[in-house]
Amino acid sequence: MTHKIVPATLLIALTSTVAADDASKTLAATLDVYAFPKNGQAAEQQSKDEAACYDWATTNTGSDPFAAQKEQAAAAEEAEQKVKQAQAAPKGAGAGGAVKGAAAGALIGEISHGDTGESAAIGAAVGLVASRRRARAASGQAQQQAVAQGNQKIEASAEQIDNFRKAFSACLEAKDYLVKY
Repeated sequence: MTHKIVPATLLIALTSTVAADDASKTLAATLDVYAFPKNGQAAEQQSKDEAACYDWATTNTGSDPFAAQKEQAAAAEEAEQKVKQAQAAPKGAGAGGAVKGAAAGALIGEISHGDTGESAAIGAAVGLVASRRRARAASGQAQQQAVAQGNQKIEASAEQIDNFRKAFSACLEAKDYLVKY
């Protein structure tokens, strides 16, 4: 015989866990939704109503606010890692530019006045500076892009959470609770 965990049952267990962590905080309160029982519903009844509304809102919005919060945290962490990678990218970028610049300088020096050493040194310096500038510019662009992508993901998750709260609140209001979020 297989057992199926019913989402509402799981949510009641989640509500109990939340209640154990902070006896005064309901499932709704953990979601920054505050529900007052207009008809004097008992705490146990409110807990069951909140669990049912959580299940209903999850089904109707297609999102779970706890999962969305985890997605927000992951998006922020990912953006931070990408920014760090982009910041590290310019380090050592000048070496390749210096080598290319030295080769170009030596070639030009040989053609123009037969002195490859001095021209190679000048070319290396110019190549080094140019390569570092390009690397810094690319790094800056990569950092901006990482931040923008992270912000988009965070905003999308925030929108999912807000939509969930609206649905959750509508359900609780239908069950005779005064709701604010």
